[in-house]
Amino acid sequence: MRIAVTSKSGTEVDQHFGHARRFLIYDYRSHNPEQIGEVEVEKYCSFDPDHPFRHRQFDAIVEAIKDCKAVVTAMIGELPQMELEKVGIRPVITSGPILDALKLAHDSVCGGQCKGKIQPAQDCPHL
Repeated sequence: MRIAVTSKSGTEVDQHFGHARRFLIYDYRSHNPEQIGEVEVEKYCSFDPDHPFRHRQFDAIVEAIKDCKAVVTAMIGELPQMELEKVGIRPVITSGPILDALKLAHDSVCGGQCKGKIQPAQDCPHL
């Protein structure tokens, strides 16, 4: 399963979805999740007090992370969260070490079918 992560540090989930200029892309297929890429995007947040939905920026982010089943982020607005869910990307809000967050994201998408373990692809429909 591919998972996108917002991170300033590269080791922690420590960034708001709307402030991210990059998403780290991880493959959660093996016992050692591996960063397989990084995509740069125009940040979604404009710091506008009315905070309108920014379709162009959001659509570009979705295009950049479209192969991901989840996006792990420290914070996300309600509307972007709902829109991600509509396109089949599960937002997972957490902070802390990326490796812990990846497991949380997998388990969130998997819904317990893997009993919280990384298992071979035949045992998990999301890998």
